[in-house]
Amino acid sequence: MNTIIILIIAAAALIALAFMLGMVMARRAGEKKVAKAEERAAKIVAEAEKEAEVRRKEALLEAKDQWFKEKAKFEKEINEKRNEIMKQDARLREREMALNRKVDLLNTKEKDIVTRDRNIQTRERAILHKEKQLETLIAEQNAQLEKIAGMTSEEAKKHLMENLEAEARRDAAQLIKEIKEKAERDAEKEAKNIIIQAIQRCAADYTVESCVSVVQLPSDEMKGRIIGREGRNIRSFETATGIDVIVDDTPEAVILSGYDP
Repeated sequence: MNTIIILIIAAAALIALAFMLGMVMARRAGEKKVAKAEERAAKIVAEAEKEAEVRRKEALLEAKDQWFKEKAKFEKEINEKRNEIMKQDARLREREMALNRKVDLLNTKEKDIVTRDRNIQTRERAILHKEKQLETLIAEQNAQLEKIAGMTSEEAKKHLMENLEAEARRDAAQLIKEIKEKAERDAEKEAKNIIIQAIQRCAADYTVESCVSVVQLPSDEMKGRIIGREGRNIRSFETATGIDVIVDDTPEAVILSGYDP
């Protein structure tokens, strides 16, 4: 009986030992599975991280490429706008220069108009002054005509020519003085030439006939002075001398007609 008990105890011990060995082996097998699972999980995580890094880099490169494209597009638009602004600025400067030239031209024309207006006013004042002098001269000549009654046609003509020449010389001297003070150089030279020609014409030869004499005059202006307003000078001369003064369309000349040669 003791043998049987020993055998039973031994068998129980063996069973317990086998159970423990089984537990140890099962534990070790589980640990290996866990380790493999952990290793596989770590590998999956590493691969996922690597793929995520690759995708992140790809996304970053794609974003950079898109940024460079947008930057190039923006710079192109900026350059186009800058060029357009520069062209517009050039056109504006050109228009401004053209306007400035027009303004300068208008200012020059305005100055010319003002100068011409002043010259016209000066000439008008000179004409008024001359008209007053002419009226005084007519009055003086009318008084002189009363003194030459009874002269022959030749004497009357000579006296008239002397008076006209003296008057022309006085007018020339006065006109030269006024021109020197107020006229431009070209106008002054031209006026002097006209005055010289007028003085020379006063001494021109004239034709004499037995009863009719043609008196050459410096200008039609002088002819108008002889006629006077409404012919008053002619009537006064004819009354004082008895010589007829004939005024026709002959330029720069009048005709004296008398019965006493």
